[in-house]
Amino acid sequence: MEKGIFNSAAKIQYVKNAGGPTLGYSESSGVKIFEKDGFFFKDLNKDGKIDKYEDWRLSPEERAKDLASKMTIEQIAGLMLYSGHQSIPADSNAWFAGTYNGKSYEESKANPWDLTDEQIEFLTNDHLRHVLMTTVESPEIAARWNNEVQALVEGLGLGIPANNSSDPRHGSDSSSEFNSGAGGSISMWPESLGLAATFDPKIVEKFGEIASKEYRALGIATALSPQIDIATDPRWFCFNGTFGEDPQLSTDMARAYIDGFQTSEGDREITDGWGYDSVNAMVKHWPGGGSGEAGRDAHYGSGKYAIYPGNNFEEHVKPFVEGAFKLSGKTEKASAVMPYYTVSFNQDPVNGENVGNSYNQYLINDLLRNKNRYDGVVCTDWNITYDESPDPATLIGGKPWGVEQLTVAERHYKLLMAGVDQFGGNNEAGPIIDAYQMGVAEHGEAFMRQRFEESAVRLLKNIFRLGLFENPYLAVEESAQIVGNPDFMKDGYEAQLKSVVMLKNRNQVLPLAKGCKVYIPKRYTGPRKDWFGRLIPESLEFPVNLDIANKYFTVTDNPEEADIGLVFIRTPMSGMGYSHADAEAGGNGYVPISLQYKPYTAGHAREVSFAGDSRPGDVSNRSYKGKTVTPDNTTDLDMILETKKKMEGKPVIVSLFMSNPTIVEEFEKEVDAVVANFGVQDQAIFEILTGEVEPSGLLPFQMPANMKTVEKQFEDVPHDMECHVDSEKHVYDFAFGLSWSGVIRDERTEKYRNMVKN
Repeated sequence: MEKGIFNSAAKIQYVKNAGGPTLGYSESSGVKIFEKDGFFFKDLNKDGKIDKYEDWRLSPEERAKDLASKMTIEQIAGLMLYSGHQSIPADSNAWFAGTYNGKSYEESKANPWDLTDEQIEFLTNDHLRHVLMTTVESPEIAARWNNEVQALVEGLGLGIPANNSSDPRHGSDSSSEFNSGAGGSISMWPESLGLAATFDPKIVEKFGEIASKEYRALGIATALSPQIDIATDPRWFCFNGTFGEDPQLSTDMARAYIDGFQTSEGDREITDGWGYDSVNAMVKHWPGGGSGEAGRDAHYGSGKYAIYPGNNFEEHVKPFVEGAFKLSGKTEKASAVMPYYTVSFNQDPVNGENVGNSYNQYLINDLLRNKNRYDGVVCTDWNITYDESPDPATLIGGKPWGVEQLTVAERHYKLLMAGVDQFGGNNEAGPIIDAYQMGVAEHGEAFMRQRFEESAVRLLKNIFRLGLFENPYLAVEESAQIVGNPDFMKDGYEAQLKSVVMLKNRNQVLPLAKGCKVYIPKRYTGPRKDWFGRLIPESLEFPVNLDIANKYFTVTDNPEEADIGLVFIRTPMSGMGYSHADAEAGGNGYVPISLQYKPYTAGHAREVSFAGDSRPGDVSNRSYKGKTVTPDNTTDLDMILETKKKMEGKPVIVSLFMSNPTIVEEFEKEVDAVVANFGVQDQAIFEILTGEVEPSGLLPFQMPANMKTVEKQFEDVPHDMECHVDSEKHVYDFAFGLSWSGVIRDERTEKYRNMVKN
């Protein structure tokens, strides 16, 4: 196909089968409809007959095996690709910009749903069929873009449809207002930590049921979620994407989440629980990534090692083997698994390799596939086959941890031999084909052909089971009606309310009288860098939507007039544990990650790190003992104390948005109430504060008393810190929370606290 903007410019045609699926096809694809035995079928490969893979009456397994046998090595290599991040449209301001007929989106005058040059290239020439979607302008545009993608690939080769995917996209826009009966761009729910704070798997399953319907209406067939690592180190950057530190709670939430996403019922079911409402769940990150040394994260070279000083590796796999692989629903297990970037240090008893998890034959073939009998798709995390950046603190570049010395093709070959099926973030088939030739040289053509078909069958089953071969197209108007509809918005908002945790309520200052006068100070945040290393300028702004706040209170900028001081803060943000300034000054570059607001000096850190890189030019001892770090938002503490002073004895309430367990001892005794959330709309907080809804959330983790206990805990062990004790003698332990009547004690606390004790 010539380079240029692809637009199918053809109507989607539909053919209904009595007692069977409706077929959807694009006139531009050249696909014909055949009739056989009174039923209609798509001739996807245009060979004039109905092949087994085109016969929707057969099982997904039988169809996948037939199709895999017909595919060339180049086509299977394309199926193994998982694209880099795609914005729709890929405008110049998007994280991942693209070109349209060689021009920027703005210059090209392209439609927002048109395919980029890159997308046309990898779909057509590299045979890629798995696309990762990021931002979308609207549900309607997402649906139109999906139809353009499907029309293009339907006309190519064997007519294999695209399996589009997404990272989690149901977080809350804090400043937006919930109105009963009003819709939105997508339903808004608490983050995973907030779902965990409900301690109610039924809410999580409901989320999965709703989110899967919205995903399918957007053209998304695979969710790159849930993240079920047990977050046993409180400093970990990815803590907020988990269900917390408790293995049993994470297991129960994982099972509920995946059942909700994967299960179709009634006339929406095709077979074995799979169907038109199903979304493949790619559960992550095997075998758990929550034990990075000193809380550092393996997206960065400085955080490549997961360590197990408490010898607690087995507990980290529990949410997978007892949750994700033992579902209550008919789909039985998560259809895909993503290993994490980390090197699970010294956890390979067979080969003794310290390589990234996806590269480790023991972790994938032996432990996951053989011992735990998992035969679904294994897809690497993104960009692990590319060369690393010389900067250990940048997200840019590859993450080939432990195999840095191999070529790109050799890395692909090692992954294939370890048992991996798919390569995240890779758009080009060339290195996979090179890896195939390496395998032929070592094992012979028959062996490698069988190895490739094995992965192809796994990948194809996840497409067949969702009915995409019969109809991958969307009705744009229906998508607009489904995504963010009023009922879905209402369910998400109710979950937000149930996720809020009240930690302190001295003298029952809460609930507040509606309409009382409230002083809300502006929040200052110093300059900092985002994930990609781009500078975020300093800011001074109101932390909430004042228009919504004024519907619950009378907001004043004069603390002398106010009845209440209401301060909004976030978890301390102290970086990723690496400092260029320290390295440039002759240090090893490693610094603490702090959970307190004041400057922190690591007096209790290890003298010698557990893990390190002995390669020339790298750092084998990553200790940061004696070094100091100051959080970017250290002024949050100043804001609280200044507000306390300005209020002159009148009550001060703190609303804390937590992305990690947070040390509150620096301010807790100075304030009258503390309410915590994990990503909700401002309105949800106001409804809790004014008593319209009683708080019912519980902490899904321990809150540390100080940084000493953080440094002394084992990165791989849950529930091993000294917890904060507040002025009311309450212990901020796992499963703690307050209602209006005091400490919550109910079925949830009895179940999960007893499991910790046992």
